[in-house]
Amino acid sequence: MDESSPRAVTMRDVAQAAGVSVSTVSHVVNNKKGARIGKDAWERVQRAIEELGYRPNAMAKDLVKGRSRFIGLVADAIASTPFAGQIIRGAQDEAWRHGYVLLVANTEGNEAAETEALAMMLEHKVRGVLYSAWYHREVELPAGLTETDCVLVNCFASDSDIPAVVPDEVAGGRQAARMLLAAGHRRIGFINTTTPSPAHDGRLRGYREALDEAGVPFDPALVVDARPDQEGGFEAVGRLLDRGVTGVFCHNDRVAMGLYDGVRERGLRVPDDLAVVGFDNQEVIAAHLRPPLSTVALPHYELGLAGVRLLLGLDEPAPGGRVAVDCPPVHRSSVTAAPPG
Repeated sequence: MDESSPRAVTMRDVAQAAGVSVSTVSHVVNNKKGARIGKDAWERVQRAIEELGYRPNAMAKDLVKGRSRFIGLVADAIASTPFAGQIIRGAQDEAWRHGYVLLVANTEGNEAAETEALAMMLEHKVRGVLYSAWYHREVELPAGLTETDCVLVNCFASDSDIPAVVPDEVAGGRQAARMLLAAGHRRIGFINTTTPSPAHDGRLRGYREALDEAGVPFDPALVVDARPDQEGGFEAVGRLLDRGVTGVFCHNDRVAMGLYDGVRERGLRVPDDLAVVGFDNQEVIAAHLRPPLSTVALPHYELGLAGVRLLLGLDEPAPGGRVAVDCPPVHRSSVTAAPPG
């Protein structure tokens, strides 16, 4: 492309020149009936259009009477994280199934990039926007997100009524502990993360609920906080073995990988000497450890799919605006029957 060629004027350019939002420019360009736009703002937009020489493209003309067949997805980093990238795939498959195309913007958490991406999506008159985080957490909503229909995926905003689709961390914690309880283990340790998060609180609650339903008293000494990585799991081994555990539920698969290393260094074996359950089902880890790791899957594909269904009105949000998606158990070979006694 000739770098000296003038750049096409966009709705965002007109909005900046007129001091209004992109959606206001869209209403003026499309002469939208019933739009609540003051006479002064309308005239400023018209002047900016004339002065800048803005011309709607052919696609925009086709969209005058309605929204496009696009759904936007704005993500902070999921496109660069292999297992969480399943969110995109789930959303893409479900969008395609209903005649929509997914527009994906991976912003790496950059505020300016988020603003630009949302402005572009509004210009394309997307049916709505999915806003997603690569790990389950509370987020601050970017400016412009509420100018169209939107759903939060793998994140939530407490001070907003925007619907959210999130993993059921509590049910996942129950599933992990149940795998060990079903094999007869009663001294079950839990390596939790040091990072405050829905996963930290939810998985601990699920672990405690599973113990309670099995009639096993909760022992706080068997809950160890550690860094949520391989080193954290390695460093926690001694503390748990000293407390006589026969099985361990790890906050994530990376912690479990470190636990394997620590067990092996002590001349012990998984699962003969210590049964282990992870969380995430990060395939590059869980399926390739020896023995393969029993774990609980984070339902990234299902989160993306559910987000699109909620956005299109195919499913209804739960009371409180959140949809909790099941985290299913994945049985492999790292859990065996507890030793007698």
